[in-house]
Amino acid sequence: MSLLVVGLSHRSAPVSVLERASLSADAQLKLLQDTVAAEPAAEAAVLATCNRIELYADVDKFHAGVAELSTLLAQHSGVGLEELTPYLYVHYEDRAVHHLFSVACGLDSMVVGEGQILGQLKDSLARAQELHTAGRLMNDLFQQGLRVGKRAHSETGIDRAGQSLVTFGLEQLAAGAEVRDWVRGRRALVIGAGSMSSLAAATLARAGVAEVVVANRTFDRAERLARILGEDENTDVAARAVPIESVPAELTRADVVVSCTGATGLVLTAEAIAAAVEGRTGEPVVFDEENPAVRTLPPTSLGTDEGCPLDVSAVQQQPGFSVMGEAAVAGMDAATLEQHAAWVDNATVDRRTAGRRGPEADAELIAALAATAATVGRIPERRRPEPVAGPVRPEPVLFLLDLAMPRDLDAAAHRLAGVRLIDIESLAEASADAPMAADVDLVRRIVADEVAAFGAAQRAAHITPTVVALRSMAADVVANEIARLEGRLPGLDDKHRAEITQTVKRVVDKLLHAPTVRVKQLAAEPGGAGYADALRTLFDLDQEAVAAVSRAEDSTEKNAENRGPA
Repeated sequence: MSLLVVGLSHRSAPVSVLERASLSADAQLKLLQDTVAAEPAAEAAVLATCNRIELYADVDKFHAGVAELSTLLAQHSGVGLEELTPYLYVHYEDRAVHHLFSVACGLDSMVVGEGQILGQLKDSLARAQELHTAGRLMNDLFQQGLRVGKRAHSETGIDRAGQSLVTFGLEQLAAGAEVRDWVRGRRALVIGAGSMSSLAAATLARAGVAEVVVANRTFDRAERLARILGEDENTDVAARAVPIESVPAELTRADVVVSCTGATGLVLTAEAIAAAVEGRTGEPVVFDEENPAVRTLPPTSLGTDEGCPLDVSAVQQQPGFSVMGEAAVAGMDAATLEQHAAWVDNATVDRRTAGRRGPEADAELIAALAATAATVGRIPERRRPEPVAGPVRPEPVLFLLDLAMPRDLDAAAHRLAGVRLIDIESLAEASADAPMAADVDLVRRIVADEVAAFGAAQRAAHITPTVVALRSMAADVVANEIARLEGRLPGLDDKHRAEITQTVKRVVDKLLHAPTVRVKQLAAEPGGAGYADALRTLFDLDQEAVAAVSRAEDSTEKNAENRGPA
């Protein structure tokens, strides 16, 4: 087994990179086709969810495989290889199996224990089977991953350690209140009609919302989802479908909005959201720095802080404070200071809120501080301004849950008064502080046991064609010797011929039994792959005969594959 996985997820990459690297359905298909066409890879599967992109392949060379899979991911995601590489992780052989099984159990999910990943694994396998990029290894791996995930959910309380992203997101919107109490009587707008949006609509309906409106680019799918919701005997919700063009109008009526589409651009801009809220409250919701007397909410950050090594949240409200000044960089080492200087040079700071001294003065100060850092190793003191009280955020009138990757809703909506926005980035931060249930340890033990069993089975399977070829050769030897005996004893009657044949077969079987059983046991142990080679050498087996057995078994696997994943 030479299983290799190269990928990136919410654990290795920021949301901004995951958004840009996300793969459309067509891109996933092309990636699979190009992977199996590449020299190091024999078969492949892609697992692409809202917070992970992983490419699995059976490769014959590790380093060449890593280089090829990384390059293919970069090409099809549209993110340059140099930019993508720092966020990629690589797992090989048993570590790759361990990773997939952990993913299947929800241990690697943003919300630990969520079960939706099992459906995504099943879809990934079905896609690879449809394109014929899944051979024996991918089929065995993903089928077993599905079984391990189901076992973890049935034998442990991993479900108590976390929920689906939908449930977790609604809990974050409710801000500590019971979701059922919080949503009861509210109107909900669900944008999208895929699996995540359908789950969100069903969850809201079961929780007790008064109305669910479904909007989708394909109106028929929106109608179908609305009909399913309306016909559910376990809910008493009014459900209707609208075209995607009706979203701005529906936004003025909705209390809760959940969006998860496959759009590559924003579905709702901050301006559209602000207009909907202003239409309700009659109050401006966008921060106006030139008129601070207006009772509005200040921005949540000083412009884009991507690439900035500072935590600017502690200083953003201090009047006259410059994020490029001495107090901001006090305490940095030289390397971090250099990163900060590059961030300033790239003009990513909103200078209206970044202080009034001007870029030239700040550049001079950074140069002086850099010289100090180069001499003493770091700036000796880190000074932070005392936080000042700001305007109180008004109670939200519109609650937004964005589960899409890339995001559907403008992140600038975080700054709008009367709006509470929870997105993938918010969920990642919230889930990092979530308590881990004791059942997680039980699941980890299940994963470890299953990885060991899978590895042993794969190693044992590797020697099976050799054992079958050996027994086939022995059967040919018996047949040839019986034929030679008949030539020497033409008068041998059928009864004696049958008895002699059976005796010879028993002798051969007994001689081969112990070695073949033992070699399978030894091959199942780590490092046991060499026993197949030893067996072929000792018995001078024809390599083509072994390969023919393998091809026959692959044909059997292909027939099983056509029946679909478990």
